[in-house]
Amino acid sequence: MLLFRTVITGIGSYIPPHIKTNQEFVSQDFYTEDHERIVATPNEIIEKFRDITGIEERRYVGDEFNASDMAIVAAKHAIEDAGIDPETLDQIIVAHNFGNVVKHTIQTDILPALASRVKQALGIRNPNCVAYDLLFGCPGWIQGVIQADAFIKAGIAKKCLVIGTETLSRVIDKYDRDSMIFSDGAGASVIEALEPLENGSGILASSVQSHCVDEAYYLNMGKSYKPGADPCVRYIKMKGRKVYEYAMKHVPLAMKACLEKAGIHVTEVKKFFLHQANEKMDEGFVKVLYKLYGLKDIPEHVMPMSIHKLGNSSVATIPTLFDLVKRGILDNHDIHRGDVILFASVGAGMNINAVCYRV
Repeated sequence: MLLFRTVITGIGSYIPPHIKTNQEFVSQDFYTEDHERIVATPNEIIEKFRDITGIEERRYVGDEFNASDMAIVAAKHAIEDAGIDPETLDQIIVAHNFGNVVKHTIQTDILPALASRVKQALGIRNPNCVAYDLLFGCPGWIQGVIQADAFIKAGIAKKCLVIGTETLSRVIDKYDRDSMIFSDGAGASVIEALEPLENGSGILASSVQSHCVDEAYYLNMGKSYKPGADPCVRYIKMKGRKVYEYAMKHVPLAMKACLEKAGIHVTEVKKFFLHQANEKMDEGFVKVLYKLYGLKDIPEHVMPMSIHKLGNSSVATIPTLFDLVKRGILDNHDIHRGDVILFASVGAGMNINAVCYRV
């Protein structure tokens, strides 16, 4: 008999205040990985970029803020939403990829861990509240939720704080077209062990995969595409076509595997909360998933999206999107008690994961 269910009792986010529109890239020169200048005009590059990704603008954090600062703000919102005493937390899990990158530097600072900084800022004195960081690419927040669920089911923890935070604007090569995808942000959630409610709220199932053969370096760190750039300075790089083909092949399968574990049919899913990396790719995930069930017609408003205005903030995209929908900020999107939703993500590693959840 199930004694406890893992439930998200609080959610919060930090959306940076600085908006960078596509038009602000008009004066930028872009180069290929072979350091050859792209001959298309900046306007042509930007229009094609928007058509593919759906991104119109993105958010960058202010000079005075780091990833840990955003994590702290998001955490406070989630704790307030959950109505808990921070001292009762058993674990703080902070997912990121680059730690704190101080403005005007390209150096990662993860000493101490971001989770330790969050714990200190929250004023938690309880030594049994274990704080640690998690590196799992863009699926990091979902992976933190999966870990929290495992600890709860093992009887190790009852309350966990899971955060995703990233300042990708500080690790991008401005001469790379892909740099326009990335943004900053943070999302946090309080995960608790609760006695099963009548409607069965909580995590129903999860699935995780890592493909690390040919796929391992689809996202990596490399030198600027600008000719003559300092090879000692590294930036985030992405093999866009490879990532797209990989994701389209494997993500829908992982989503279906998760639903099958939960005993949920795809038509029972009210909303799909997918990593906000590429609008057409996310639409493709859902289309292929329905096709795997022999279905062609996809319901309207089944997939909320924030990528148009917020860009790709890596580990922060899904918890931020979930927070926006829960607070009723996105048009045509809401969720209610008893609704089934699916979280799914893909990213560097290459890693894929999904969580089926009943609100």
